Amino acid sequence: MRNELRVASPTASAASRDRRRGRCELRDKKLRCCILAGVLLALLTLGATTDSGTRFDHLGHRLMCTCGCNQVLLECNHVGCQSSERMRGELMAAMQRGGSDDQILNWFVEKYGPVVLAAPPHTGFNRVAWLMPYVALLGGLALTGLLVRLWRSRSPAHPAAGLSPVAPGELEALRRKVHEETEL
Repeated sequence: MRNELRVASPTASAASRDRRRGRCELRDKKLRCCILAGVLLALLTLGATTDSGTRFDHLGHRLMCTCGCNQVLLECNHVGCQSSERMRGELMAAMQRGGSDDQILNWFVEKYGPVVLAAPPHTGFNRVAWLMPYVALLGGLALTGLLVRLWRSRSPAHPAAGLSPVAPGELEALRRKVHEETEL
């Protein structure tokens, strides 16, 4: 009887192993699907939240606070600043109404004037504000190159008239004399 069990046992155990393996694979597939669905849901939720938050940050860093602190709107550090709180609310309301970033910025410029923009627009005379740093850098580099070229082209310094070079032995005697006179 034991032999029969032993013979039947490998076949039975193989079948039960296959069933267990099948259940484990099915459970693993379900688990993977649940994890994938959770990750996708998190990414979609994060993407939707980040998009409006990113847009708010982007626009808020393109505007200046009007309280006189000369800081970007979202970085105004005055405690209880009435201007920044009001302007942040206006920015959120403008974003909820819809419209492009340029329309929202133009609305702020109409209400507060061009000083509300953190950077001057790329139009007309304002282009000078964008070009001057590069022009100044190139001018400084050109001037430095010119000075280096002039200094290199100079002839080496000549000894003053009437002075003759010092002989090596005489130089050593002068050094000893200086050393003796400066010793304390």
